[in-house]
Amino acid sequence: MATAPDGAMPLVEHLRELRKRLVLSVLVIVVGFVPAWMYYADIFAFLKRPLDSVLSDTVKLQVSNITDPFTLQIQVSLVAALVATSPVWLFNIWRFVTPGLHRHERRWAYFFIFTSTPLAFLGAATAYWSLPVSLQLLIGFTPEDVTNLIAVDKYFEFVFRMILVFAVGFLSPLFFVLMNFADLLSARTIRGWWRIVTMVVLLFAAIATPTGDPLTMTLVATPILALMVLAWAIAAVNDWRRRRSADSDENLDLTA
Repeated sequence: MATAPDGAMPLVEHLRELRKRLVLSVLVIVVGFVPAWMYYADIFAFLKRPLDSVLSDTVKLQVSNITDPFTLQIQVSLVAALVATSPVWLFNIWRFVTPGLHRHERRWAYFFIFTSTPLAFLGAATAYWSLPVSLQLLIGFTPEDVTNLIAVDKYFEFVFRMILVFAVGFLSPLFFVLMNFADLLSARTIRGWWRIVTMVVLLFAAIATPTGDPLTMTLVATPILALMVLAWAIAAVNDWRRRRSADSDENLDLTA
């Protein structure tokens, strides 16, 4: 990928780079889809486990169409492949968004991949951990003498949405750091946004926790806010390092 000294890239080259990254990401997801399809039964049992505690004679999973089992296996396998291959396509996103980095700065790409992967899995694990409580509360609104037949596709849609929302929430502080290292966002700007960021995180936690339980909402918002503070601290250290380097270069020019 050819770039100008200032990091600029012609539009045609930019489109070619986008196509390259998309093709690589799709190929690796397809490769990850094969083992996910083979181990579908184990993945299905794992995802259904949060609901097992509330299943009873009046609460049951059901399929309503002949093609639903096949469609469900495709959906579950695809999501599993997306999660398993996330380090690769996250890396491709990073390389596409920041093509103007200097050679010595590209090592940070690997750092961000190793950071984003555990963050995403931590968010997904938090969602999975909160599912039993959410399901028990929501299904608890079922009136007496009423059988709650839960469509399997609707249940997994709910699970996938929760996992995705939590994973994105835990990844959001990393994007602040990414933009700071790309010199697109300063630590001062991040600090100036703290009221807006806090409100957005609390709103996100309220939407992501359908139970409406303040305790659960706080448990979701607290780690995200802590990660936001950590992101600001990293950005502040990087800004200080950048200013110090610029001052050193200026002093060298003056003494030359």
